[in-house]
Order: sequence, then structure tokens, then C-alpha cells
Amino acid sequence: MVAGGGAAGTFAAIACAEGDPSLEVLLCEATAHDLAKVRVSGGGRCNVTHACPDLRDFVLNYPRGSRELIGPLHRFGPQETVAWFEARGVALKTEEDGRMFPTSDDSASIVDCLHRSAKTAGVATRLRCGVASVARVAGGAASGRFRVTLQTGETVDAERLLVATGGTQGSGGLAIAESLGHSIVPPVPSLFSFHVDDPRLRGLEGLSVQRASAGVRGARLSAAGPALVTHNGLSGPAILKLSAWGARELHAAGYRFTLVVNWAAPRTPDQVGKELEEQRTAHARRQVSSSNPFGLPSRLWERLVAAAGLQHAIWAMAPREGTRLLAAQVCAGEFAVAGKSMNKEEFVTCGGVERSEVNFATMESRLCPGLHFAGEVLDIDGVTGGFNFQSAWTTGWHAGRAMAGQRQ
Repeated sequence: MVAGGGAAGTFAAIACAEGDPSLEVLLCEATAHDLAKVRVSGGGRCNVTHACPDLRDFVLNYPRGSRELIGPLHRFGPQETVAWFEARGVALKTEEDGRMFPTSDDSASIVDCLHRSAKTAGVATRLRCGVASVARVAGGAASGRFRVTLQTGETVDAERLLVATGGTQGSGGLAIAESLGHSIVPPVPSLFSFHVDDPRLRGLEGLSVQRASAGVRGARLSAAGPALVTHNGLSGPAILKLSAWGARELHAAGYRFTLVVNWAAPRTPDQVGKELEEQRTAHARRQVSSSNPFGLPSRLWERLVAAAGLQHAIWAMAPREGTRLLAAQVCAGEFAVAGKSMNKEEFVTCGGVERSEVNFATMESRLCPGLHFAGEVLDIDGVTGGFNFQSAWTTGWHAGRAMAGQRQ
């Protein structure tokens, strides 16, 4: 039996049913719609995985779980994921930043593929039918049998049970895991944008800088990549990565901290200062606000120049202190963060079932035989770019195969 009809649970149910067609595989989803995250991810295109041939580099994109995932990814990783979908008629394409999407640019291609595969394999799916509680049958510790009470009031006996209900406290899966003896790392949000109300950013919604970096003042946290100005602050890959790596620290800070942004990454302060001095020499009679040596969006450059007090200055008349302040605005601009917003319709958490209590070769509990886990119910999370879906496919495939009695 599989509890949870998201990416991990559905993939596991298919792997189990295909691994042993004689098994009866029941997939129970609490909501009216399964595969909800698959439908909305990537702006409705579904960022299936990430093209990164070296798995040692691939696992570096998991703030939590990188060590545990390296073995499972070698057996079923991004290449196997691509092959799995292509064998079922869904071709994937790689974008410039490494993200992989269906060539249709429509998440329905992935959802329909998973639905077809589940139906063909004989998976029985029930919607609006969540798991309320689980109890081990007498002697179940040896046999791995469970009595599962559904939210409808029905009870189902299962030889093996996979919990793949996601990582939020309200999903119910964490409570089930805890009731069966597992430790739970308290879940907190990951992958979120920052609320910033600052005159340098007002009115710049939609503006992006392709090569930026961001960090947290007073903490050893930083991330690089595109940065995007939103209606309520800052987002984009650099910000989302930073939120993932700093999920617990930022939660502890109440999402109030000082963000330090380098708009001209990977330049250092010394390099920025040197380039500004070169502008002073080469374009002495030119307005500072119209002389942008870093290729930044012109509106952002004008805001940074104004913040340094040089909006009306020409280079020849710009004071050295003003140039120093401009360099700081460019490569070490400080912004007060006061809150967060989740990344579009996606919700990712860090926290969940303690990783040391799970055998990652089979995704089976080390404490309760016959109990398996997959996806975000585990204390595993990745940065943006297809890494969270890949961990769902990988852990789901291993769990499903193991439940079917297949050797890994």
C-alpha cells in the first residue's frame, strides 16, 4: 500500500506493480487531485530533473540528504529518469541552465504518463481517501504487516506500507512515522523568496540580473545565480538557493535579517572599485548614471548610483567617497528582509523522518520492517532546478522495487 499520490508515491506504486505484477498495489491520496505539485511546478511545465552527468556534483544541490542520495542516484538517477519517461513516450529537453522539461512544455505530459503507467501496471488509485492511522498487526514486527485505517473509516491490511505524503506537518505522514517509532526533524519552509521594501527596488518588478550572488550578514550563507525583483522583494535562483541552504537559520531569525547582494558577481569589491576608477579615467565628462560598466539593467544601475549620491555627478567631479559607496552598492548592497513568500505554487520543506533511521538502498525503515518512505516526508530537500523531483523519482523507484521484492 502507498500513502500519498504525489510524485514519489505514484512513482513508487508504478515501480512496485511493475516489479511484481502479481501484487495488489493500492495508492491512497487524501485530496481530490493527485500529482498536484507535478501539475504546477516549473510554471506548469514540470521541471522533471536536471542535466548534470557527474553525480558528485549533482548531490551538492541537496542541503540535506546529499550523502544518503549518492548511492541511490547511481542506481536510478537523472539519466535513468530521462530514459524512463522517454520509454513511455515523453521526450525531455535540456534548457541552458540545465533544467529538464518535457518537450511539450506542459506538465500534463508528465501527469498523463504517470497515470497511464499506473493504470497499465494495475495500480488501484483512490482519491479523497487519506490514511488516518496505522497499527502493526500482532506479530507484525516480524512479518511487516500493518492495519491501515483510512479517513473513510475503512481498514486495510497491508504487507508493506510506503509513506510518501510530503513533508508538511499537516500531511499526516509524519504523525504516522512517529507513531511507528520514528524520530521527526521538525519541518520548516525551504525555497522561498524574501520580502524587501526598499526604495532601490520599488517599481522594478520583473527586472532580473543574470549573474548575482546573495548572502546573509553575520552568517556563513551565500548562493549565486540569477536574481529577480518581485512585487514584494527579491526572488530568483540565487535567492531560492540561499533560502534552502539557510532554511533553519532564517526560520530561527523569524525571517528578519540583512541580505547582502552582489549585483556584479563574481566580481570582488576590489575588482568593482578598479572598474569604477577606469570609468573615471576613460569617461571623465560622462554622467555616472549613464556609464554602466557592469551590464546591469539601466534602471537598477540608476537606483544604485542614486543610493551612492551620484545621480547628478559626472565622473570627473564624483568624490572618491561617492565612488566607494557606489562600489558597495554594486557588490555589497544591504537590504532588510522582513518576511518570506513561497516560490509560486510550490511548497518545499526541510525536515521530516530522520535519515539515519532509513535504509537508503531500499528506503525501508530500520526500526519497523515493511515500512518504507519516499520523497519529502524524509529529511531531504534540494535547491530549485529539478532536484526535488529527482529525489522523488529516485527514492520512489527504490522503495517500489524493494516492496516488490526486487534486488537493487
